[in-house]
Amino acid sequence: MKRTALALALTLWAGAAAADCAGQPGICEISGGEYHIALPEGAQRPVPVVMFLHGYGGSGAGTMGNSRMVDALKARGYAVIAPNATRRRNGNRSWVFFPGWEGRDEAAFLRDVMADAGDRFGVSKTETVLAGFSAGGFMVNYLACSNPGDFEGYASISGGFWRPQPESCAAPVRLFHTHGWADKTVPLEGRYLGEKQFQQGDIYAGLELWRDTNGCETHAPDKAWQEGTVLRRRWVCGEGADIEFALFPGGHTVPRGWADLMLDWFEAN
Repeated sequence: MKRTALALALTLWAGAAAADCAGQPGICEISGGEYHIALPEGAQRPVPVVMFLHGYGGSGAGTMGNSRMVDALKARGYAVIAPNATRRRNGNRSWVFFPGWEGRDEAAFLRDVMADAGDRFGVSKTETVLAGFSAGGFMVNYLACSNPGDFEGYASISGGFWRPQPESCAAPVRLFHTHGWADKTVPLEGRYLGEKQFQQGDIYAGLELWRDTNGCETHAPDKAWQEGTVLRRRWVCGEGADIEFALFPGGHTVPRGWADLMLDWFEAN
């Protein structure tokens, strides 16, 4: 009986490591929605975590399908959490990030996801990064602006603010922004959407807001350099108030090597 109980316990833990939640392979359900989770091998609790928000029309399962990114994060000892956004009227999933939009309280939902994952899988409450791509990247910026204390670091890929962008944010943050020079879906200068009903904001204007929020003494970066084809700038404006901008030559995509690039930044302070 003891061996049977031990075997069952090991089986349940192995299922948890593969994101098998309460007998539902691949997905975890809470009252506000669903999320996927993958744990690194031999993880010691509490497990540092990167929560990654998918883009418009994507899903948490799609995020987990990016094995290059997920495996790279797990190889560094991080759990990867990939929540599902809610469905829009056209059936596509996206995040409720723009002020005034009706829908799920995303900040509350993501806090519930973190609490649930902490209880079930032992993920850390402090070593946490909220990352996201495209619409998920917009969500990252808005949550960092309104709820800066929910995560230790924020990492946006191809996402910033929409117009009119916030006049101010609640408190300084640690932000790692990655963008493609040739991005036509979320251009650096922004663009109109839906017959000019909405307007994506200028990425550089968003970075200016973050420098003001972080109390940077100057808009000039503390460091500017190039690694391979990636152009990088960094502002260090105090404890818990640093910004890094990585500009790569590609388009609207998560660039190769992003996971290690981001974690090198996150772990440096």
